Amino acid sequence: MNLTKITLAFCILFFITPTLNAQTKKIKRPKSRVGVTSVDNFVQESFDLYDKVYKYDGYAATGKSLEDDDIDILEEALEEMSSLSESAPDIIDDLDGVGVLKQGKATLQMNRAKKALSYSIKTAKELLLGQRERETEDENDSTESDEESDDETIINSDNEDEIAETPSNVSDGLEVYSKYDFVPGDKLLFFDDFSNDFIGDLPSKWNTNGSGNIVKFNKVEGNWFELKAGYRLYSIPDISQLPEDYTIEFDLLTSGVSNQTSSGARLHVILSDANTFTNGKTHYASVSLPLGQYAPFDIDTYNYFNGKGGMINAGLSADIRDEVQNQPHIAISVTKKRYRLWVNEVKYVDVPRFIEELNVLNYLKFHVYGLKDGVERVFIKNIKVAEGGIDLRRKLMSEGKISTNGILFDSGSANIQPQSLGIVRQISQVLMQDESIKLNIVGHTDSDGSDDSNLKLSKDRAQAVKDALVNIYNIAADRLTTEGKGETEPVADNGTADGKAQNRRVEFVKI
Repeated sequence: MNLTKITLAFCILFFITPTLNAQTKKIKRPKSRVGVTSVDNFVQESFDLYDKVYKYDGYAATGKSLEDDDIDILEEALEEMSSLSESAPDIIDDLDGVGVLKQGKATLQMNRAKKALSYSIKTAKELLLGQRERETEDENDSTESDEESDDETIINSDNEDEIAETPSNVSDGLEVYSKYDFVPGDKLLFFDDFSNDFIGDLPSKWNTNGSGNIVKFNKVEGNWFELKAGYRLYSIPDISQLPEDYTIEFDLLTSGVSNQTSSGARLHVILSDANTFTNGKTHYASVSLPLGQYAPFDIDTYNYFNGKGGMINAGLSADIRDEVQNQPHIAISVTKKRYRLWVNEVKYVDVPRFIEELNVLNYLKFHVYGLKDGVERVFIKNIKVAEGGIDLRRKLMSEGKISTNGILFDSGSANIQPQSLGIVRQISQVLMQDESIKLNIVGHTDSDGSDDSNLKLSKDRAQAVKDALVNIYNIAADRLTTEGKGETEPVADNGTADGKAQNRRVEFVKI
């Protein structure tokens, strides 16, 4: 009798559980890239959004109700998905002139991405309206065969050039970043480009229990801080009070990482409650970026609060191998409990309740582990921590003026660093919302260089911002004027790296 009951219970569990947790068979993300930047970005963004919606659909399938933050995330995802879906026809045009095999592979992956988007848009709408209907049929019978076709195309290709060709790892143009939604904080708390430190020294505004030194490269601009790898070795910038809302940015450079690099090789970025050479005493939150190259490894997230493991301990699917090899820009946004992380233009981490206790994490720490000493090396530069990073649009609408040092340019030039386009995007949204608004864009520089060259540079940078608004976001040129002030209106001391960073700014003024 007991055996019969156990068997019956097992059968019920076996047949019911899949219905609760798997609302529909999951569409598989393509394992390899096509080699056409716009196609690869479209596929990646589509499946990033698909994974997010699929997760919430799974919650709903178990009967779990969505909370306010969940609804906000779904609404934002729905807006992004709709925009992404509209861009698909333009991306097809990018296949003109590429090889036949690559066109075939791109078509397969685009079709799979569009299927994922279709599911995501429909499901997100139903979840938001409380009208989600469970689907019993398997919509994805062709997924396995599609994936097999992708792999077969690569293996059987006789064209060596076709196999060797890989997508560019450096931005092919600002358009790639046009949907990048990171907005840096507008009140600078810490900045270090190591320009005031001597080669071979530990940077003056940092502490460590190991070692590390400033280095300079022949072909890479500026001074870089080498983070030494090792067990419980930490590098800590001189920051002692982080607010509830802030952003962190830095550039990352690697040397010597390869297919032989350990799968455990990682850069850990830690928010901590203690200025000690540990992760933390009672509270900390950590995200680690994989450095290994022989396979795609997850971005790991882990939090620890009130002396015990928190709710988050997860590996987020990511393939950032190409980025790791090509000097990526890392951006982090902390908005109260929400934590987001971008590698270049792609958002990989977005956890609504990662920071479980507010106002306890006041220190930033870097920890590198798993590298071969003297062979595999990691460097960082342009560390910037700033308060804010929420929404400049309301400030511009209410006050009629904003000033930001978050729009960055290449040194001594008017070339906008594409990672800065989150701010430009917000400005475009204000202009699209109210077509009566006109803006004057004012550029400012620090005091490096001559007065005349700085005046010209500030004018060129203001014009570059206008060009981005016109060419990327389709704002009418006659709604924008530009002006350059050079170094004549500093807001901070030009004798420090912090001060110079604050003085390099762009203002937007309603006219």
